[in-house]
Amino acid sequence: MEFVHCTPMNIGLDMMGGDYAPLEAVKGVAQYILENSSSVSLTLVGDQSSLEPLIAEHKIPSNRVRIIHSEQVIGMDEHPTKALKEKQQSSIAIGFHLLATGKTDAFISAGNTGAMLVGALFSIKALEGVLRPTISTIIPKENGGTGLLLDVGLNADCKPEQLNQFAVMGSVYAQQILDIKNPRVGLVNVGEEEGKGNLLAQATYPLLKENKHINFIGNIEGRDVLIDKADVMVCEGFTGNIILKLAESLYEVGHRQQIKSEFLDRFDFEIYGGTPVLGVAKPVIIGHGISGAKAFKNMIIVAQKMIESKVLDRMKEELE
Repeated sequence: MEFVHCTPMNIGLDMMGGDYAPLEAVKGVAQYILENSSSVSLTLVGDQSSLEPLIAEHKIPSNRVRIIHSEQVIGMDEHPTKALKEKQQSSIAIGFHLLATGKTDAFISAGNTGAMLVGALFSIKALEGVLRPTISTIIPKENGGTGLLLDVGLNADCKPEQLNQFAVMGSVYAQQILDIKNPRVGLVNVGEEEGKGNLLAQATYPLLKENKHINFIGNIEGRDVLIDKADVMVCEGFTGNIILKLAESLYEVGHRQQIKSEFLDRFDFEIYGGTPVLGVAKPVIIGHGISGAKAFKNMIIVAQKMIESKVLDRMKEELE
């Protein structure tokens, strides 16, 4: 992959979001810096008095990070819009302000998902022409490869035109970030034949079929999600979220029952870090509330890849 980002990169992190903040976030930052000798600098948004001793304890070099103090935290159970409006000094609100004003190039949080989505939509804005941004998830394949499923919960109800755009954005992401050269796009449906499915699927199929910006292979069924049938799997967020949560439960059940399986191990969400919001103008990555150090480290790596590959610029070009 050709990386073209030349100017110094700065990635912002909400250090107070998530069940294990700020300790796991600090440990993730330490792991990232230890394993990556790049000149990426990190802006850590959070309570200064909590962060400084942890940063010292984990021997994080001061030339790689800066702390931006935040007095407030948006709780996981708070109403997203209300909390962002009332808590202007929260780590999420400050993080989005830094991103919107160009002081950081990406923003990461494992905090309140709703607040992150509202912040992405109203602070950063959608790419020109995007009807609705989307969130995706990595799906491990039986053959060792990976696929991309979208939408996985941001848009429970969709229009055919939106699914058509998700296919384009997913294809660009698969090419630029997952290194899949000509990603095959499949429409998640209840049967393989054209004309199958509910009204949304029936209306979406011809749009995908006529779309010259994607490699559309037709409908795929639920049984095809984990095999090497399609690289980008498109559906509305209701179906996608059910598939995602089922996949997470498979991993948890296997873990509890101590089932040794290299394939099931790849369902550990921490390997992939977090979920990027696709279709907004700057990289925003949302982590799981129970993210540990490995997840934070990998979220920083995903943000770095997104900036270096200019994946959002490519999406804008394809959508135009």
